[in-house]
Amino acid sequence: MRSGAAAGHTGYYHETAFYSSDQELLDVVVPFLEDGLAAGEPVLVAFGPVNQRLLTSAMDTSKLTVIAGEEQYLRPASAIRRYRELFARYVEQGASQIRVVGDVPHPGVGEPWDWWARYEAVVNHAYDDFPLWGLCPYDVRITPEHVLADVARTHPHVATPDGGHLDNDGYRDPAGFLPTWRDAPRPGPEPGPPSAELVGPTAADARHVVRAALAGTGIDADRAEDFVMAVSEAVTNASVHGKPPVRLRIWPGDDRAVATVTDGGEGPVDPFAGLLATAETRSAGVGLWMAHQICRHVSLYRDEEGFTVRLVC
Repeated sequence: MRSGAAAGHTGYYHETAFYSSDQELLDVVVPFLEDGLAAGEPVLVAFGPVNQRLLTSAMDTSKLTVIAGEEQYLRPASAIRRYRELFARYVEQGASQIRVVGDVPHPGVGEPWDWWARYEAVVNHAYDDFPLWGLCPYDVRITPEHVLADVARTHPHVATPDGGHLDNDGYRDPAGFLPTWRDAPRPGPEPGPPSAELVGPTAADARHVVRAALAGTGIDADRAEDFVMAVSEAVTNASVHGKPPVRLRIWPGDDRAVATVTDGGEGPVDPFAGLLATAETRSAGVGLWMAHQICRHVSLYRDEEGFTVRLVC
């Protein structure tokens, strides 16, 4: 039987909270966690170091399942995969409700927002298989306005520091929130021309040129080989599911490399592409999901040249 504000709810009860002081954060989070423990529910915390220290100073965290936020929220697709594995184990063990609170990355802490905005929308679908109550607090002192606006559109419920739990009239379902690829955010241009540009490359061509480009950098061998695989998958996707011409460009740096794979098509039909695993092996989603597991950052967008997958090592 579910407890608290999520009592009687089926699936994922996705809640945000906006706080402007450390005390306001604690006023929302501590009762959420303590009530879950009192109800005998699995309670998970995935905070960064600052908020974890703050929480530890305010309550006994020994009975919580504490996950390092910087590890759990390294990439959106891997966060979804790891959380789903955890939630499935708790349900197998008989949990009737699971509570989780975490620090989702954003530009205020130095991380790109575009794929985390997609994450906050997609999890409304991805976690709805589980009796989950998730709380995503955002610090308004450091969170940019455009991020707060996206947060307000991706959370069906809002918790308040005075103990309130409100339905959010501004919530939009994931398909309605996620932009078309043409409207999706895109990064600025790379400084200078690419070190290599191929038109119509095969997957083998892509692997060869990426290995050559990364050979003179400080990127370690394992990370470089992961990137080679991600770019190869993106080229295969573009060749099989997109339209010609397919173009591969790469910009290597000392400890960072960027590759773009562009084709003349419209991009995947599935707006969740890349963030959710798919069992359909003939789908472009398989390769995109692998790239989202591997790369430091992945952007998907469409412009006058076509659909682009931008991969950062």
